Amino acid sequence: MTVSLGKRSIAEAVGTFILVFFGAGAAAVTLMLASGTSPTTPFNIGIGALGGLGDWLAIGLAFGIAIAGSIYALGRVSGCHINPAVTIGLFATGRFPGRDTGAYIVAQLIGAAAASLLFAWAVGPDAVTIGGLGATAPFPGIGYLQAIVIEAIGTFLLMLVIMGAAVDERATPGFAGLAVGLTVAGIITTTGNLTGASLNPARTFGPYLGDWLLGGQNLWGLFPIYIIGPIIGAVLAAFLYDYLSSD
Repeated sequence: MTVSLGKRSIAEAVGTFILVFFGAGAAAVTLMLASGTSPTTPFNIGIGALGGLGDWLAIGLAFGIAIAGSIYALGRVSGCHINPAVTIGLFATGRFPGRDTGAYIVAQLIGAAAASLLFAWAVGPDAVTIGGLGATAPFPGIGYLQAIVIEAIGTFLLMLVIMGAAVDERATPGFAGLAVGLTVAGIITTTGNLTGASLNPARTFGPYLGDWLLGGQNLWGLFPIYIIGPIIGAVLAAFLYDYLSSD
């Protein structure tokens, strides 16, 4: 039975909500836990209560588990893209209809925005003033172009795994959520302290909008990093997978 676009869009909004509330929320909570501590290096800004890399591993696992749960819960409804870059990558390779692409992206952005706003309401003002709602930004020493390249590389790996574990009909059934979730956790552990490891325009959009509306930082000037990088990475990975897997 074909699921209607309306129901699939709701599933995308719910899945993205889960991703942002628990993933970006974990980043915000980590910053709140580390508030007042002295970082060991200028590169370690606000993250470090568990020892720097340990914090990013914890944040990565929060994202990974949220993504895995969403895939297992909603994958059969909408495919559980929960990421505009993934939707665009699938559209670019002819795997997703153009008439549905806009609805999916709008739903993902709405889900992300709702998650950030509800997280701020539930946790309180510190979630914005200290945690920044888990907003992503390049860390010291990482330039604009470098950040775009890092986001592109991270999303490239993510999309490659999605293609092999979830999209390809020859993939072993039942493992997509685990494979994709662990991949995200690993990418965030490595690149979190470089760019915040968004890999997803919607994941960055939600906290940016929440911070802007609720008196936090205005980071919109950085938003192109988290649009351009992930979309380039996802599209390149989708085309490469098609090339490598074709007869």
